[in-house]
Amino acid sequence: MFEALLDTIAGLPVHPLIVHATEVVVPTAALVIVVAALWPRFRKWARFLPLLLALAAVVLVPLSTQSGEALEERVSESALIETHADLAEGLLPWGIGLAVVAGVLLWWNYREIFGRGSTRRAPRWVAIVLAAAALLASTGTTVQAIRIGHSGATAVWSDDMGTPAPAGNKD
Repeated sequence: MFEALLDTIAGLPVHPLIVHATEVVVPTAALVIVVAALWPRFRKWARFLPLLLALAAVVLVPLSTQSGEALEERVSESALIETHADLAEGLLPWGIGLAVVAGVLLWWNYREIFGRGSTRRAPRWVAIVLAAAALLASTGTTVQAIRIGHSGATAVWSDDMGTPAPAGNKD
């Protein structure tokens, strides 16, 4: 039943709806995490926002993949669609990495806020490692999302895309 929800709504494919949400949330999460890693004042203000955005991205990526697989069954086979699907498989690990970095940033934020009375301060290299991890995860996630989006747009707007699969291929 869940797979049917990711196929169509009112006869229209669900994939473009979910993908557009994914393509907004994933880069937004990446940007917010980088800003939180590099700007302590923003990190204190944002609190849970970077982690919530990263978790939303981690949820949306598999939904995009599953709805894409449902759509793939409805259209004719194409090398462009296969390339798009192959690239899409690589986004979830980046999204998970982004969520891990966001979780560590949240921990760091609360450590800074509530650890003020402590005489022991964390070494400077911890902040540098967190910033580097945020930049790496955010860059990788964003680049992969752009590659996926570009390959999907190329597949949609090419001349060999868009013809429905024969009726026998539908489940």
